[in-house]
Amino acid sequence: MATLPNDDRAALPPKAMSDPADAAASSAAQEAEVLSPVDRVSEMLFGLLMALTFTGAVSVAESGNAAIRTMFLAALGCNLAWGLVDAVMHLVRTVTERGRLITLVRAVQGAPDERAGRALVEESLSRVAAGLVSPTEIEAVRARVVALRSLPARPHLGWRDIMMALQIFLIVVVSTFPVVIPFLLMQDVTLAQNISRAIALAMLFFGGLALGRYAGYGSWRVGLLMAALGTALIVAINALGG
Repeated sequence: MATLPNDDRAALPPKAMSDPADAAASSAAQEAEVLSPVDRVSEMLFGLLMALTFTGAVSVAESGNAAIRTMFLAALGCNLAWGLVDAVMHLVRTVTERGRLITLVRAVQGAPDERAGRALVEESLSRVAAGLVSPTEIEAVRARVVALRSLPARPHLGWRDIMMALQIFLIVVVSTFPVVIPFLLMQDVTLAQNISRAIALAMLFFGGLALGRYAGYGSWRVGLLMAALGTALIVAINALGG
């Protein structure tokens, strides 16, 4: 049975649609990485920013083991909840996209004529992809889609999808610990807070640097932008009484 790709950015790749075997191979290659670098960095940054809102709100006047423990539990609990929601929504998004693709393939196969089928294929492409393919290539894709004979009755989730959701969950949760460890190791709350902020800003910078490199441009600019975002967040927290 042909396995449909789960990413709408590669909704109808010409090579993958040459036959069911090629479609399955293309999907396996796309899933082999489990989670793309931009997704990994993005999830880390989201978790880090949320943890930063809690560590930045620790007041020196309220310092003490009880306050630190409360902050740690609040930061961890928030990231646990966000990681769970993000992981579940990833599964929902994945099965929705696969269902959309199955519907698209059936619509192309059931189109009244070739022109209508080509229109459906073209509408499914992103603006960037639509500008890179010619009418001849769109027709080739339509013909390959029509030639597909084995389609799942409904979208399914597999172990790779579960592992990807688990990876998302773990990244969000683990990103909490670097910024709260100073509070657990130091008695001086002010010093711990400053070190925590420095760690957070460094993680934001290197996360932005990775995103910039992955995109192929402006890696240092993106790194500095993410660090500036973290600084602005810290300033906002302090202004609000943190």
